[in-house]
Amino acid sequence: MSRWKAAAIHLSISACIAAIAAGLIFGLWYPPAYRSAAGADQLVLLLIGVDVTLGPLLTLVVYKAGKRGLRFDLAMIALFQCSAFLYGMSVVTRARPAFVVAAIDRFALVPANDLDRADLAKGSKPEFRSLSWTGPRLVGAQLPTDAKARTDLLFSSVGGGKDIESLPEYYVDYATVVPGLLTHAKPIDDLIGKHPTSRETIETFLADHDHAAADTVWLPVQGPRASVTMFLDRRTGIPLGALPLDPW
Repeated sequence: MSRWKAAAIHLSISACIAAIAAGLIFGLWYPPAYRSAAGADQLVLLLIGVDVTLGPLLTLVVYKAGKRGLRFDLAMIALFQCSAFLYGMSVVTRARPAFVVAAIDRFALVPANDLDRADLAKGSKPEFRSLSWTGPRLVGAQLPTDAKARTDLLFSSVGGGKDIESLPEYYVDYATVVPGLLTHAKPIDDLIGKHPTSRETIETFLADHDHAAADTVWLPVQGPRASVTMFLDRRTGIPLGALPLDPW
């Protein structure tokens, strides 16, 4: 077998593994609406870049039919590649969006690694106390009624500590916060005014979701890497999806 054929076989195997990983990442853990906000593009490019290119390139360099110690060299390449891939996947899974939290006048995309186990245990419902593996859960968050708890939360958020979206004890069903959200939501014309060159993109998005501009409002979504724009039904507050447009 030539080194080119060996590298091609290695590349094929790596590409199959990368395709499965991409399916999990883009199909479950990082929905299209939140990919740019969560920084999934950079994470996946790094992961797949290492998996698909590094191993086959090393095989191309070291492979020589009949070479003494070839099996050891290939085993070391496979071990190195698997270790790099597993490490990359662990980073991707820890950073996956666990909750989309609606609070007051915006949404926040909360990664799994931003939530402590102790804080999760305080969630008022079972679905608030676990991290989903099938995509982020949409929830609401309400400020505590106790004055001291409100003050503590304020100082925590201002001082760089945990804000309300990272504290499941304040999570509630999304429907609970919809009336308040809609009072802060803005009309589509305001968004087009911010992004006049994206008018066609916005209109296409609304057409794809069978929604007229007059029936749609929007709010910001804050993510770990970027902020995007969430579109909502003006009457029900049901999210239609998000576009990578700066809401600020």
